[in-house]
Amino acid sequence: MLTLFWAGVIWLLYVYAGYPLALMAISCFRRVRPRSDDSFLPEVSVLISARNEEKDIAWKIEETFEWDYPEERLHVHVASDASTDATDQILDRLAGRYSRLHVYHLEERRGKAEALNLLASQAGGDILFFTDANAHIKPGFLRLMVRHFADPKVGCVTGETRNWEESGNGMGRASNVYFRYDALITWLENLLGSALVCNGAVFCIRRELFERLSSDLANDLETPIRIAHKGYWILHEPAVWVSEQETSSLREDVERRRRICGQGALGAWRLRSSLGGLRAWQFVSHKALRWLSVIPITMIGVSTFGLAWGAWSAALCIAEITLLGLAGAGFVSLTMGRSSPAILSVPLYALSGCVGALWGVLDALRGRRFAVWDAAGMSRGDGKAWGGQRS
Repeated sequence: MLTLFWAGVIWLLYVYAGYPLALMAISCFRRVRPRSDDSFLPEVSVLISARNEEKDIAWKIEETFEWDYPEERLHVHVASDASTDATDQILDRLAGRYSRLHVYHLEERRGKAEALNLLASQAGGDILFFTDANAHIKPGFLRLMVRHFADPKVGCVTGETRNWEESGNGMGRASNVYFRYDALITWLENLLGSALVCNGAVFCIRRELFERLSSDLANDLETPIRIAHKGYWILHEPAVWVSEQETSSLREDVERRRRICGQGALGAWRLRSSLGGLRAWQFVSHKALRWLSVIPITMIGVSTFGLAWGAWSAALCIAEITLLGLAGAGFVSLTMGRSSPAILSVPLYALSGCVGALWGVLDALRGRRFAVWDAAGMSRGDGKAWGGQRS
């Protein structure tokens, strides 16, 4: 029992503390120093795959064309993936208003990756900018990102996510704790020029580095892995973030984590030849071991009740029961539609995320594929002005 206990503790300590500390230590010896140029303004093509986005697509397009960037160097390409709502009609109306908006209607549903493949094949310019239909991006953020491409060693630049929630039930608050921690990890990886993955709602690459996406893999995982394998730097720009409405549904969030981790596990296996050395270590530390966090949590929980440490083992048992109780209270509060303080919502979000992640890995092992999926409905529909949400 003692071995089981310490194995679980060491696992979790390494994933959530040891890996960041190791990145800090390595950066003392091999930190990259990319060159940036604020006057570097390449031609940019924004790519958006949309599936039943009638609640968001209009403000998204309008907001994008309001970015602080030379008009003649910014084009927007949108593929409607066999939408069954009013998305097509909205896009057609906007296409008549914006000459630099290029709309493509897919008659049969192909999934996000295939829609992006179509858009990339049609887009021109020097930089491809990937974003989502429900992601708010401030006007000056594009300039902050493309300036890094003045350095020929830079192949990809990504930002981060900061959510808000309209429901007030605590899910958005809890997710932001996770996003802040993950942004810290990505920033530390950035010191090495090796951000492991991108934020799918805000990242850009050199157009010549784009490779056709696999239909059942996440483009924000596959693309940076392939680009880094070619020897280019993958950078994180901490001053750039997208603001999204977080789903208030625990079920939707677990399903999202399940899909992401399922695609990630499959991607790691399929792209294993492109993951080596530093990047392989990063993937195991940043992703794989974290996805399997349910295992060390279970190891600690089971072994604690078998330890003969007297007061110490009793205290550990009480702590574990308390955490489970807090998560349970958060779940009850959520089902009742009430707002939960961080002390309840964070344990619930963490534990449910671990369950969703393990579920996704098992899906990949069983052969389930996520070529198409439905976006979280409760994360859509932000029609209000967003400027006051974040500063």
